[in-house]
Amino acid sequence: MAVALAFLMLGGFQQQQPQSIPDAPAPQPAGSTGLSNLKNEVTPGKSAGPEAVQTAPPPANPSPSQSSSSSSDQSAPQQDNTQQQEAPVIPKPGETGAFLIRQTITYVDVPVTVRDKKHQLVSGLTWRQFKVYEDGARQRIAFFSVDPLPLSVAFVIDQSVPSDVMAKVNESLSAVTGAFTPSDTVAIFAYNSSTRMVTDFTGAQGARLPAAFQSAKAPGRDMGVVSPGGPLDDGMTINNKPVDPNLTPQRGNTGFIVIPKEVHPLNDAILEAAKSLAQQPKGRRRVLYIISDGKEAGSKASYKEVVRYLLANNISVYGTLVGDSAMWGVGYLDKWHIPLLPTMRDNILPKYALATGGALQSQFSENGIQNSFAKITESVRAAYTLGYYTHAGVMSDRFHKITVNVEVPNLDVTAKDGYYPSPSMRQ
Repeated sequence: MAVALAFLMLGGFQQQQPQSIPDAPAPQPAGSTGLSNLKNEVTPGKSAGPEAVQTAPPPANPSPSQSSSSSSDQSAPQQDNTQQQEAPVIPKPGETGAFLIRQTITYVDVPVTVRDKKHQLVSGLTWRQFKVYEDGARQRIAFFSVDPLPLSVAFVIDQSVPSDVMAKVNESLSAVTGAFTPSDTVAIFAYNSSTRMVTDFTGAQGARLPAAFQSAKAPGRDMGVVSPGGPLDDGMTINNKPVDPNLTPQRGNTGFIVIPKEVHPLNDAILEAAKSLAQQPKGRRRVLYIISDGKEAGSKASYKEVVRYLLANNISVYGTLVGDSAMWGVGYLDKWHIPLLPTMRDNILPKYALATGGALQSQFSENGIQNSFAKITESVRAAYTLGYYTHAGVMSDRFHKITVNVEVPNLDVTAKDGYYPSPSMRQ
């Protein structure tokens, strides 16, 4: 009985013992307290909200309960309660690879026309038979298509040609509309001493286009000017003195015949039409179709400036040569650097066509200008479309050379010489 009473008294005494008081915090090393530790806690200009609080690092030595739970099932994934602040971009099935590529590099579109030795269009080729090189390095073909794309065609009509040549051009303008499809769009520009827009882009089979071609007709230039030189070039004289003092050079007269300087602003006309063409949506073949003798004089824009703009906006130059420039083989002879006739030296259209992957026809080919345009539209629609991705920066000013080869003998490949990167090429 006495032993039981002693045991009960001892248990009551232990229950009345006060709880243990924790030890005072140990002194912290210098630099761990004070303002220096606030740099990781509060950002200047922001409140110390939840976004500013740093997550505490895990303890170096986990408690026994943590050790037992982790060792009991080491293969189980650790649970993470943090949430992703922004949803990821989820591409559609089959587009993952294209999406990842398009975020970092530039897409280059290369229309290619293939002909045989008889200058006939070649179809039925596959992507495996093409090789594309940029600056000498082979590129992986990421896109290949043989489907014809809808056309956006900007006509540029030279109204500075002689009147007899202009008459032939006028007769052919109404016939070219038959080569278009309902999905094509057409704009018309004309130039003489300056450039004017006859119509902006409109439906190829609408009522507006024939009226615009009718408005683009012009009489041409009168070329019946007597060439300078001869005994009467400075007027009539007696004993080397002018008969009429009013005809002397001191009175601002240089003779009976004053020939005005010819102006053929072809560069300016191409550039103005190209700026309108560059606004057409992607997924269309951009074509500049020029009817001219190719003479250039008096433009504010240089050839180099215009070609740069054409290549940066994926525009191809096609055309029909008229007048004294209309001769067989023009454009193809120039491709092989064969010297042309002296009358052709001021013709710059072959340079535009070769640089942009286009082609030229001649007024004297079979049925004239309308047949020439029919051949050109046929070649444009039959072009292969190759595309590849390049790591060249879009803000670079450097020209990148493009070479396209076909692994089939005796075939002639026509493609643009290269490109200048532009922000519009970003995908």
